[in-house]
Amino acid sequence: DPILLGTCAGRPPHDYTYFRCPVRAALIWDILEKAGVQGVKGVWCHEAGYSRAFTVVAIKQMFAGHDRMAGHVASQCRPGAVAGRYVVVVDDDIDPANMNDVIWSMCTRCDPRDGLDILNGCWSTHLDPMSYSYEDPRNSRVVVDACIPFRKRDSFPDVARTSKELEERLREKWGDVLPPRI
Repeated sequence: DPILLGTCAGRPPHDYTYFRCPVRAALIWDILEKAGVQGVKGVWCHEAGYSRAFTVVAIKQMFAGHDRMAGHVASQCRPGAVAGRYVVVVDDDIDPANMNDVIWSMCTRCDPRDGLDILNGCWSTHLDPMSYSYEDPRNSRVVVDACIPFRKRDSFPDVARTSKELEERLREKWGDVLPPRI
């Protein structure tokens, strides 16, 4: 029976985001599963989006349209809807809490021509500076499909990466001059 105390939201990271992000992510994950979205492997609401405006959902794709289903449900369910802005859906090899992984997935697996859905007239709040107006507290949002296209799942290039063992050896030897892990 935790007691969650709130504060006014400030520019992240902020004490407001530290408790809101995991709570909101858990609520969205629960709703995705209750809505019948299978294969959800992770959900994270990023601090930079003050727990509302940037949500990432990782799925194991099971059928064509699965990624869109997950993104649209996450963007419109109650904990994901109010003042939401971006929902990014990634494959299960991407850590939804690692912004570098998420951006890499967006850059290598999303073709803006058909990987972005813009939804207009979505539920927001008059506290959202981007709402249509104080009297009309709706906004627009984007669902980003940053998954390997289902139609290309058998022919998509393999990910080129360093093995964990080699990375550890390199960090052991050159860690003082390498950028920190993110």
